[in-house]
Amino acid sequence: MALVTTAEVCDANPQLIVSSELRALQPIFQIYGRRPVFSGPIVTLKVFEDNVLIREFLEEKGNGRVLVVDGGGSLRCAILGGNPVVQAQNNGWAGIVVNGCVRDVDEINGCDIGVRALHSHPMKANKKGIGEKHVPLTIAGTRICDGEWLYADTDGILVSKTELSV
Repeated sequence: MALVTTAEVCDANPQLIVSSELRALQPIFQIYGRRPVFSGPIVTLKVFEDNVLIREFLEEKGNGRVLVVDGGGSLRCAILGGNPVVQAQNNGWAGIVVNGCVRDVDEINGCDIGVRALHSHPMKANKKGIGEKHVPLTIAGTRICDGEWLYADTDGILVSKTELSV
C-alpha cells in the first residue's frame, strides 16, 4: 500500500464497503511508533489485562504480519510495553493494534513499527498466560478474523477479507 491512503482505498472500492469485505475501524486509536503507515496479514489474539501471550507472539518472526489484540478495551493497565515492541520491530512485524493500553511510550515511539492503542497507562499487566489465539475479534465496531488484511495510516484503520491490489 505504498503511497495509497486508506481514504483513497475507500473511495476506489465502494463495492467492497457495501459487501463488508472492506471495513473501517471506529476512530478510537492513538498512533504510536515511527511507522504511521503499515499493512499486512492479521494474526488475532484475545486477552484481558495479561500480556504473556502477546510477548510469545512477538518473539516469533513477524514476516510483515500485524498482531491485532483484543484487550477488552481495558484502561486499567498496559498490556503492551517497550520491550515487546522492540522485539516485534526486530522480528519483522509490520504493526500491532491493541484494544487496550500501552506503556513506555517514548521507547515505543522510537521503534520503526506501527502501533495503535487506546491510550497509555503506567501500570503493567498480569502474567498468567490466559487468552485465545487465532480467534475472531470484534474491536472498534468491526469484526476482525485471523488471516484478513489490515491497512493503517493517519486517517484510520481498514480491514479487508483479502489483500488489496491498489
